[in-house]
Amino acid sequence: MKARVLTFNTLFRGRSRARLSMLARILNGSDYDVVCLQEVISPLNLARLRRAAASFPHVAHGTVVPIVRGGLITLSRRPIVRRHYRAFTPTRPIRPELLLRKGALFTRIRLPDGFLTVVNTHLSANLDMHWEPSNPYTKAEEAELRELAATLRRIDEAEPMVVMGDFNVPRDYPLLRDFTSAAGLRDVLAGDTETTFNPDYAAIGPIDQILVRPGLEATARVVFKKRVRLPDGDMAYLSDHYGIEVTLTTTS
Repeated sequence: MKARVLTFNTLFRGRSRARLSMLARILNGSDYDVVCLQEVISPLNLARLRRAAASFPHVAHGTVVPIVRGGLITLSRRPIVRRHYRAFTPTRPIRPELLLRKGALFTRIRLPDGFLTVVNTHLSANLDMHWEPSNPYTKAEEAELRELAATLRRIDEAEPMVVMGDFNVPRDYPLLRDFTSAAGLRDVLAGDTETTFNPDYAAIGPIDQILVRPGLEATARVVFKKRVRLPDGDMAYLSDHYGIEVTLTTTS
């Protein structure tokens, strides 16, 4: 089995419509099999993205009224044979993003030589941007990761699986390492300190992740780091995040 996948937080604020239009052009010219997007919150932006990214005929998401649940969208050039959105249990502190009902979007993709389960997720933001165990936002993220790990363990161990998205937890923190171990996953970029958050916005570090089950080999790199020309001619970043692309192959 071989598949090319991408995860990218698209940033819902600002000129999201123009940036999504350019993203769709880039995706249409790419060789990705599956694309996991976060922060596609507006149903109108979702509709525009689907029209503009016509080379990805298969799309998965949660409910779209009044907003796209969790802001999660998975695009695929391969048939999606199963899809399910699972929201995290709301936790304190009370915060506006609870209205999104963040969670994980599960899809099973039929590839020419097998199946791949793709999990697209976006955890709660750590608004304090520090991850001490006593921090209330850290506790919220820990609860979400615990829920997600429990769900992942219920999926057949023989199924190739990739889990990716905006984890809002830096790669080298114990919180993420504990989750990876509990879920039986491997961090594709373990030890890589290259940021996935544009330092022009904030110095946060590598908070976007791609994790795989044993049996999958992965070659990854950070993408979308440069400004692009939008349809009106302005130069802008596609998002406050960078993307991560990865080539997956089975080892057996």
